Amino acid sequence: MELIAPKGTRDFLPEKQIPKQEIIKKMKKIFELYGYSPIETPVFERFDVLSSKYAGGEEILKETFSFEDQGKRKLGLKYDLTVPLARVIALNPALRMPFKRYQIERVFRDGPTTTSRYREFYQCDVDAIGIKTMTADAEIIKIAEQVFKELKLDAEIRLNNRKLLNSLMEEIGIEKDKILGVLLAIDKLDKQPKKEIEKELKGKGIEAGKIKKIFELIELKGSNYEILEKLEKKVSSEEGKEGIKELKEILELSKEYKTSNLCITPSLVRGLAYYTGPIFEILLKKGEVRSSVGGGGRYDKMIGLIAGKKEFPAVGISFGLERILDELESKGLKKNFSVTQIFVIPINNGKKAIDFVEKIRLLKINAEIDLLNRSISKNLDFASKQGIPFVIVLGEKEFKAKEFSLKNMDSGKEIKIKFSDLEKLKTVLK
Repeated sequence: MELIAPKGTRDFLPEKQIPKQEIIKKMKKIFELYGYSPIETPVFERFDVLSSKYAGGEEILKETFSFEDQGKRKLGLKYDLTVPLARVIALNPALRMPFKRYQIERVFRDGPTTTSRYREFYQCDVDAIGIKTMTADAEIIKIAEQVFKELKLDAEIRLNNRKLLNSLMEEIGIEKDKILGVLLAIDKLDKQPKKEIEKELKGKGIEAGKIKKIFELIELKGSNYEILEKLEKKVSSEEGKEGIKELKEILELSKEYKTSNLCITPSLVRGLAYYTGPIFEILLKKGEVRSSVGGGGRYDKMIGLIAGKKEFPAVGISFGLERILDELESKGLKKNFSVTQIFVIPINNGKKAIDFVEKIRLLKINAEIDLLNRSISKNLDFASKQGIPFVIVLGEKEFKAKEFSLKNMDSGKEIKIKFSDLEKLKTVLK
């Protein structure tokens, strides 16, 4: 037996799990600030839901883990949180609109593994269902900006529109049945050299002249409004004009939200097939992680098509938690090996010390007590290595004086606190 974790997965020991939970806590706070409520869905779905032609598309299906239960029903591990959300909306017609939800769960993709690319990973999704206007898109983008500001990461939010992309491909002369394949090839530009993409497009039967025009369009440079002005001249269809209009609306609304770092990016596609309008992707301006750390867009048709009912306008974004954590670690994220705030070291008075530490816990302070009867020096060494910020040594002297010393493990300074004044601990720990 080879005792290793499956390829593309990893264990999270306290030094990684604690900061990960801190990131999640910060994200939740921002999501709830904007009125988004949490939901949870099963880790696996019926395969016919995941493989629906209205779901993620053929590319993502190649990476879907599938299996059968004992009743011979075909199931699959969820590859994102959007398709399960669509099923939830379809099965709960009484939900009041707009329905604003966030969801933080593991998803699974049987794809190639590289640095910061895993087969099991967390997605942190925020979605607004039932809002047709671009106000929802602008709000989602603002939430994304707030998340990265809170995490002190300098991020750029790239923006494009699938209606516009479809229209541009038609203007070039790409047949309708080939447009999605062309867009999926373009989507690989941040992972593969341009020559490889050109080769793939040729393999799809796209002529050299058309390939040249594709790259001329997606490589346009300039300010956001300059790029939109150039693209506007290239489109004649109503769909393309609507795509331009939606992008302009988002830019204008983003001024009201005071959102910065928005960048119109003609090459942005987003690989999933269900996007119908604005799409966005988040990249870090500097750092070790060069892949996307978040992305999303508008998917107005998928929920209604899966449900076989009316159209549900929807827009959302997903944050890549593992990649964010990798980046913060590369920047020297402080590692905590314990959630303990105070470590109590008893000296020959275990029972009285247990009573004391329970009183600390009643104050909602994370407190730990030595249960191994180690020496003071060994306990201090343990607390230091665990990153526990404060230590209390309790001997007969402290119990007689009804006073103890709270030692700061970073500075070495000690504060005298009376047993009758334990509330003071809360002030010191702030």
